[in-house]
Amino acid sequence: MSRRIKRTDPKPRSRDERKEARPFKARSAKPAGLRPGGKPGAKAPRFASERVERRAPKAEPEKAAPAKPVEALLPTKVQTVKVTADENNMRVDRFLEAHFPGLSFSHIQRVVRKGELRVDGKRVDSKDRLEEGQSVRIPPLKLDTPKAPNPQSEAAQKTLAALKEMTIYEDDDVLVLNKPAGLAVQGGSGMTRHIDQMLEVMRDSKGQKPRLVHRIDRETSGCLLVAKTRFAASHLTGAFRSRSARKTYWALVPGLPKPKQGRISTFLAKEESEDDTIMRIAQHGDEGASHAVTYYAVVETAGNKLTWVSLKPVTGRTHQLRAHMEHIGHPIVGDPKYFNIENWQLPGGLQNRLHLLARRIVIPHPRGGFIDATAPLPQHMQQSWNLLGLDASRFDPIENAPEE
Repeated sequence: MSRRIKRTDPKPRSRDERKEARPFKARSAKPAGLRPGGKPGAKAPRFASERVERRAPKAEPEKAAPAKPVEALLPTKVQTVKVTADENNMRVDRFLEAHFPGLSFSHIQRVVRKGELRVDGKRVDSKDRLEEGQSVRIPPLKLDTPKAPNPQSEAAQKTLAALKEMTIYEDDDVLVLNKPAGLAVQGGSGMTRHIDQMLEVMRDSKGQKPRLVHRIDRETSGCLLVAKTRFAASHLTGAFRSRSARKTYWALVPGLPKPKQGRISTFLAKEESEDDTIMRIAQHGDEGASHAVTYYAVVETAGNKLTWVSLKPVTGRTHQLRAHMEHIGHPIVGDPKYFNIENWQLPGGLQNRLHLLARRIVIPHPRGGFIDATAPLPQHMQQSWNLLGLDASRFDPIENAPEE
């Protein structure tokens, strides 16, 4: 059985009496900008202005919100830019990309197509080539805000350190590397690491990557020339075409070449099979045959069984030195493709690796003077020189070989 409990006052009060009994609260005492529920007893705002103020309270100085990022697109003014020597023969679209890395491809095409960009006052196509000294009028552009450069990864830092360790000559335009044997210059089937790929970590602020000027075989060590700028690349490749670059190689071969100094002149053609590719001696007029010329000179012998030779290629055909030395009966020691002397035994202590070094390169510098870089013997060749008693400081007779 439940009982109902009634609340009773000591004495009933009238409505007016109850109103007078309430404590007085001044309206101005209510703190402005307070959210409902912020403090006990706070009431919801009655006016729109109060609601807005409470929704966005004034921030304390020490708790100021971070500044909004700058707009993604930044306008530029009309400007005129002179084409430099480094930019000679550069395409118009590549020129814009180099000067404004944040410029989109579509925007480049649009300003060129509309004729807003002018070269010496004339309309151009995006694929037209520029010449040194020309004036390029660049209209107002909208550039994407450049991104902050990301710190290099650990792998990139290791690659850069490896390139620095290989460097035997460097300036603002040119880099000469001492390429180790076994490291390819360019990529191929199943190849994940090569010099061309490693150079990606050396891109400059304009996105330019150093360029290979020539090639040497994967198993050949020594001097490899790299251009750091477009200007240098153009001049150095021109020096190779005009044969004003002098390259000297050292090799170890069996027997004693006769005469001790000579000239090898043949035609070479590529012969491909499922497993390998070699260069064969060809005849003039054969399909794919190219003329190849090499000068050689005996530097020192080791008991007439092994000979240190200096080689100077005049042309630059694939495997030229290796094919030429095999052609005269003295293939290079350790050559897996061209060494085919039957029953020949490698002397004890010598490693069965290609004994060929790109020893020295001398080439006109793009800005005057000459680049003259020399690579030391790689470890396996230095070991052979020591065992055979060969003196690496001996005078190299190929230095005065005639030019062609």
